[in-house]
Amino acid sequence: MVGGFNHNFRYKGEIYHVQTEDGGCNNPRIVTQLFHGGTVLASQKQSYDDILDQEDFSQQVESRMQEQHKEMLRRLRSGDFDETIVGRVKGASQQAVPSPELKSDTGTEASEANETTPVVEETVDLDELIFVYLAGNDNRYQI
Repeated sequence: MVGGFNHNFRYKGEIYHVQTEDGGCNNPRIVTQLFHGGTVLASQKQSYDDILDQEDFSQQVESRMQEQHKEMLRRLRSGDFDETIVGRVKGASQQAVPSPELKSDTGTEASEANETTPVVEETVDLDELIFVYLAGNDNRYQI
């Protein structure tokens, strides 16, 4: 079983996450998902039943995983998911209901009192990501 690939990157000012996983010999399929804010925007699956009996099947699976992962990145960058993204944003804003301000005993707004430090994730340009990944010279992108 080959590991997986996970990359965060910025597109049109927003952070997106692409994740590609191998299901292993008992579930021989490659699954790539595109996420934004924890929501799956797109998913692509590919079976590799056809190569399980080949000696170099691990290398072939890894190659297929890389290509599927890069293809998802390319599709996002080319705008293939723009309508989906806009639809999700519109749907979320229509479902959002403003809540009344909550005050704590100290008079501080509850939302301010309960804030947590946001997690900062590293982002890179798509061209840079693909280049360093293919070149294999950046340990941030190694399995």
